[in-house]
Amino acid sequence: MEESAANQAEATEQAAQNTAQPTDADLAAQLVAAQKQAEAHWDELLRARADLENMRRRHSRDLENAHKHALDKFVTELLPICDSLELGINAAQENDANTDKVREGMDMTLKLLLSTIAKFGLEPVNPEGDVFDPESHQAVAMQPSEQAASNTVISVMQKGYRFNGRLLRPAMVVVAQ
Repeated sequence: MEESAANQAEATEQAAQNTAQPTDADLAAQLVAAQKQAEAHWDELLRARADLENMRRRHSRDLENAHKHALDKFVTELLPICDSLELGINAAQENDANTDKVREGMDMTLKLLLSTIAKFGLEPVNPEGDVFDPESHQAVAMQPSEQAASNTVISVMQKGYRFNGRLLRPAMVVVAQ
């Protein structure tokens, strides 16, 4: 076993001696190649940084524009309602104003408003006759009632509203005792 270990050590030593030492020209060529590769990597890094900065600027500009113009469609949909209200006010101010026609115009304007806001996900909460739900109703009073069951909404003082399924304002209600 000792001979075999000695033979292996001798073979390793000979292999190390047989390996040619790199010359100065080889080292210089390797250095130049490494410098070129380093420059290429540096250039790639700078380009990646510039692309990232451009992307950040573009994202910031797009976000700013989105905030600026987010309500454009909603406001555009409200303009006919404003026009209708102005017409109603002008009609009511005339000397021979017919209150029935003014009331009819206001009803139509309210329907137009409700249909417009419904397009954007706003829905009224009108729980009259429903069982009281503390998650979407706010009880302002309790009254004894023979017509309605206990804990039922008798009347709605103010409608509530949900926006895309989320409660914005609870309905203010009177509850049967």
